[in-house]
Amino acid sequence: MCQKNNFRNQMFQTATYVSIIAICVVMTGCLSSREFISTEEKFSKSKKATGFHIVEKGDTLFSIAWTYGWDYRELANTNSIVKPYTIYAGQKIDIVSPPQVKKSAIISSAGKSSKWRPKKEKAANRTVTTRLNTPVKPSLGTQKGWRWPAKGKVIERFLANDSQNKGIDIAGKLGESVNAAAAGTVVYAGKGLRGYGNLVIIKHDAKFLSAYAHTSRILVREKEKIKAGQIIAEIGSTGTNRVKLHFEIRRNGRPVDPLQFLPKWHSGGG
Repeated sequence: MCQKNNFRNQMFQTATYVSIIAICVVMTGCLSSREFISTEEKFSKSKKATGFHIVEKGDTLFSIAWTYGWDYRELANTNSIVKPYTIYAGQKIDIVSPPQVKKSAIISSAGKSSKWRPKKEKAANRTVTTRLNTPVKPSLGTQKGWRWPAKGKVIERFLANDSQNKGIDIAGKLGESVNAAAAGTVVYAGKGLRGYGNLVIIKHDAKFLSAYAHTSRILVREKEKIKAGQIIAEIGSTGTNRVKLHFEIRRNGRPVDPLQFLPKWHSGGG
């Protein structure tokens, strides 16, 4: 009788082990059948789903604003962060809400008198002199204000609704020159922004920034004044899987299509 009970117990244990193994195999198969998701894709989707960015070590307000297409000043205003814009690991940064409007600005604008005041007419015979020898700086809102940052052809174009393609990719050979698309000041030179590799960002004025990513070598420093066409880096493949230059133009912090600003005569421009 004892032998029969022992035999039954052994059979029950064996059946249990077989069931556990079968369940593990099925679960492994389900997991392996899923498509691979890159770290960059997983990072961007999780943040957009929650509406917040959780500050990690090494993050700056500028890098977070750049990643999500914000002007860093608007992002600071939305999250009530004051100068010098210090943030801390674990802090929640709202990346969805529209920028807040300061009450003082509303009061000051509302308090202005709406009375119409006639302007004094200028004398019709007043002579206006123009200095013909003063050079006029090209507007960055037109194609005359920009230069191509590299000589290669465009291999990837800007897509307005694609969070992963905020600029254009230009083909090139390792070590070829990367030139500043317009004059300005270097506000970032390093490799701390995820997905960009070695990156240079130039501030051209209060409205426009340009970025040069995946470079093999950076030849400028932060706060350095840059002339249009100056060599600032060399083409490379840092942070990506092929040799190329990723180029972006940001207007008020938002990515815009560089091909709307670069001259049309370039071989890759159209």
